Amino acid sequence: MSDVRRSPAALEVRGLDVYYGHSHALQGVDLSLDTGVFSVVGRNGMGKTTLCKAIVGLVPVSGGSIRVRGEDITRRPPAQIARLGVGYVPQGRRLWRSLSVDEHLRLAGGMRAGAWTVERIYDTFPRLAERRDHGGGQLSGGEQQMLAISRALLTNPHLLIMDEPTEGLAPVIVAQVEEMLIQLGEDGDMSVLVIEQNIGVATAISRNVAIMVNGRINRIIDSVRLAADRELQQRLLGVGLHAELEPDIDAPGAASDSKPAPQPARSNGPIRIYISNPVTPTRWSQPVPIGRIEAAARTLSTQVARLDETARRRREPATTETSGPPVVLVVGTLDTKGTELRFIRDIIAETGLRTRLVDVSTSGKHATCDVSAQEIALNHGRGGSAVFGPDRGVAVTAMADAFANWIKRQGNIAGVISAGGSGAASLVAPAMRALPVGVPKLIISSVASGDVGPYVGPADITMMYSVTDVQGLNSISRAVLSNGAHAIAGMVKARLDQRETSERSTSAALPSVGITMFGVTTSAVSKIAADLRGDFECLVFHATGVGGRSMEKLVESGQLAGVIDLTTTEICDLLMGGVFPATEDRFGAVIRTRVPYVGSVGALDMVNFGAPDTIPERYRGRKFHVHNPQVTLMRTTAEENERIGRWIGERLNQMDGPVRFFLPEGGVSALDARGRPFWDLEADAALFRALERTVRQTGNRQLIRLKQNINDPEFASTIVSAFRTLFGRAGARRRVSR
Repeated sequence: MSDVRRSPAALEVRGLDVYYGHSHALQGVDLSLDTGVFSVVGRNGMGKTTLCKAIVGLVPVSGGSIRVRGEDITRRPPAQIARLGVGYVPQGRRLWRSLSVDEHLRLAGGMRAGAWTVERIYDTFPRLAERRDHGGGQLSGGEQQMLAISRALLTNPHLLIMDEPTEGLAPVIVAQVEEMLIQLGEDGDMSVLVIEQNIGVATAISRNVAIMVNGRINRIIDSVRLAADRELQQRLLGVGLHAELEPDIDAPGAASDSKPAPQPARSNGPIRIYISNPVTPTRWSQPVPIGRIEAAARTLSTQVARLDETARRRREPATTETSGPPVVLVVGTLDTKGTELRFIRDIIAETGLRTRLVDVSTSGKHATCDVSAQEIALNHGRGGSAVFGPDRGVAVTAMADAFANWIKRQGNIAGVISAGGSGAASLVAPAMRALPVGVPKLIISSVASGDVGPYVGPADITMMYSVTDVQGLNSISRAVLSNGAHAIAGMVKARLDQRETSERSTSAALPSVGITMFGVTTSAVSKIAADLRGDFECLVFHATGVGGRSMEKLVESGQLAGVIDLTTTEICDLLMGGVFPATEDRFGAVIRTRVPYVGSVGALDMVNFGAPDTIPERYRGRKFHVHNPQVTLMRTTAEENERIGRWIGERLNQMDGPVRFFLPEGGVSALDARGRPFWDLEADAALFRALERTVRQTGNRQLIRLKQNINDPEFASTIVSAFRTLFGRAGARRRVSR
């Protein structure tokens, strides 16, 4: 018998029960975390924060046990649990407004010896070093979250509990937190339990994700599967009434493919909403009497009914608002940036353009404007009550959704401009990304000098650095804001003039076709574009993650008449963790629009990483090719290709438009040719077999094998011939609106 014994789990929760008065908040929770990072996701009110507080001793446990590295910590005082090596980053940060950054860190340091010191914190978070003398109340939301995380790290915990670490943060800061969590998991110095509502973050940082429903761990699921399955996300985590959850949701052992039971009919009568705490609770609060909860429920139900009726009346004339001359939207948080936004509005109006001042602030304060924040909030799926809440992070996210919904209903937008900090950029960017390519979009922000990818995404958003913070008018801000206002006015006027010229022209525009390309498929794309040039406008997209998203955005907006998706390599990076990943919605626009689609497996032989020292440890020993000092390519294996083939095949099955998908048996890239570094017949064969086994072929959807390499001229000619055939059959030769 082996003498080797498995180390006790970093965290082991068994049968955990927690009550708030008569409310059973946690109901027999079972959870185990050995090493690395583990995510728990769920809707609001499912018990996630209560689970965190129970582990660190902040709420009393009624039953069950909690063990950290084999030691029972159930019902121990919080201070003792912290000394045993459990760190905690609470929801809402919980900083002292009057203490400086450095004072926060010095207070937390010294509890336990370890690798994390104040100096290392400043090296890891240079922004905190710059702000070391600022008080907690003077920090931005992202800086506060950095400080809350740093405070916990300085206790050098074995187990770190993080409750909603990315809530309310700008996309750039979210990406930084995500990278830090991944690094903590790979370092192996501590285990991390993350409570998170952001599905993208939760699935990126951990291999498995626990779903929490009604105080129980409903299931633990592979993060890749959860990230890719939108329907499952909606069933488990989407917005809706708890009573409408499918029966298998509360049964941990239910099969994932079981058929849902018929949904109960929704009552047409008044909706009763219960709030267990009609007033904000404190640490010393007593359970709220049932009668008081009933009274609060009745009152709130009346408000909701009135709000719904108001929303209906406000939305009825929406079609009239979209008519009339083109208008430039000036959008921002008027409660804090009103002077600056009105300054921009006045300059644009002086150029002769029509403007509308739109308020997207979440404070609930009324401001003089053309479209109020209250009117925008009514466009949220759950109405204004979802936007104007006490949690700023939740409110910002909800307002961004509401504004995106509102802007989709407007039909006369000539351009959009906004000014503010990271919060304002996060509020307006999703709506801007929803607008068609070509509509001028400009954000003036203090974050514009950094990584703007999370804001811009696949859209043509222009970002201008504000130099000083957008906080009052001065000689610098006046110059920058004035330049931005004149820039958007110039773009709008030029586009309107171009549209008038185009409308007067009698010549028909060529239909546009989108083509995906990578360096290793350039030869094929060049020949395809040359062969089609006389009859089509060929738009080539570099398959670096955002390239595929940009192409599909144009498909969605009706600006592409067809797609030649020769290079689907972004799927490799999505599934294997490369640096140029697609999103889970890759192919989604083609599925929804049914445009003619010709595709292939271009560059599916490679995963893209940065410099060699950035390659994850789990891939050491694999076959690599150094493209340049900053780009390293990793050859995909037969097993990975089989997974890729299934993923693509499942999406092809959802396409109802004309589809031809070609498999080049002579290699899928310039590197995958006989005598070249990535030549691997077995790996390619696994990819082709997986596709052929997965795809349901019909007269409209076909897989076609060819003997050539993807870059051979004969292969490109076949692609061109197939596209011309599909395009003619679909009757898609038409003038494309611009």
